[in-house]
Amino acid sequence: MAAGKEIRGKIKSVENTKKITKAMEMVAASKMRKAQERMRAARPYADKIRNIAAHLSSANPEYVHPFLQEHAQAKVAGYIVVTTDKGLCGGLNTNVLRQVTNKMRELDRNSVTAEAVAIGTKGLGFMSRVGVKVLANAVHLGDTPHLDKLIGPVKALLDEYNAGRLTAVYLCYTRFINTMRQEPVVEQLLPLPQDLLKQSAEEKKAHGWDYIYEPDAKSVIDDLMTRYVEGLVYQALTENMASEQSARMVAMKSATDNAGNVISELKLVYNKTRQAAITKELSEIVGGAAAV
Repeated sequence: MAAGKEIRGKIKSVENTKKITKAMEMVAASKMRKAQERMRAARPYADKIRNIAAHLSSANPEYVHPFLQEHAQAKVAGYIVVTTDKGLCGGLNTNVLRQVTNKMRELDRNSVTAEAVAIGTKGLGFMSRVGVKVLANAVHLGDTPHLDKLIGPVKALLDEYNAGRLTAVYLCYTRFINTMRQEPVVEQLLPLPQDLLKQSAEEKKAHGWDYIYEPDAKSVIDDLMTRYVEGLVYQALTENMASEQSARMVAMKSATDNAGNVISELKLVYNKTRQAAITKELSEIVGGAAAV
């Protein structure tokens, strides 16, 4: 039964694969909960600093921060591309990189070239393959991201914008909706969209105080706007990490289920092959006895 032995080997191989995917699913489920907690913990800071930045920008109309100024004459767009360091997370990276590619093609029709900061190995590899100039990168950030590792790469793009060499900066990442759904996003980071800095009536009432600036308004607003942009990038990274673990858990569960289906099919084929061999042997025995 050479065919039966080969099928048994395939069954054993698929069973080993199933054990690996099941273990990876359980690890991803554990990391997903921590990543979601980290993402939700970062949201209040982002909301608070947005309110303060909105109030300061409206309270000082005589000073317009560089992040609020448009550079229509520039012909280069910057992209902060947030992807994962590892694979096996379904189409998570493919979806966001497809959105980035579409945005680049759209701007390329207006003769706007691209420069990028890559956060994550997958994005760095993609940008290098398509020939986009990578100003800086941050890879292998681990399961717990730290803002100090992001400041350097992000600052390279912010300095380019402050110098007037970039027409806009886009933040590209995967937004976490729920465990089963993650949404690829390409949103404008600079110049800061005015709708982000608008306050509702309730927010104006809650944050309607006057500020005393030390040393002066310009220094405070400059520093605050930089922290605000860094906070947006950090929030995008936490959203992407929560999406990564959710996508990996779902992908590994699907792989485990598929492995189970393959094992069932192989066992059915093995039993049919074994039964056919037994039937053949019985036929030979009966035929030999009849001949005698």
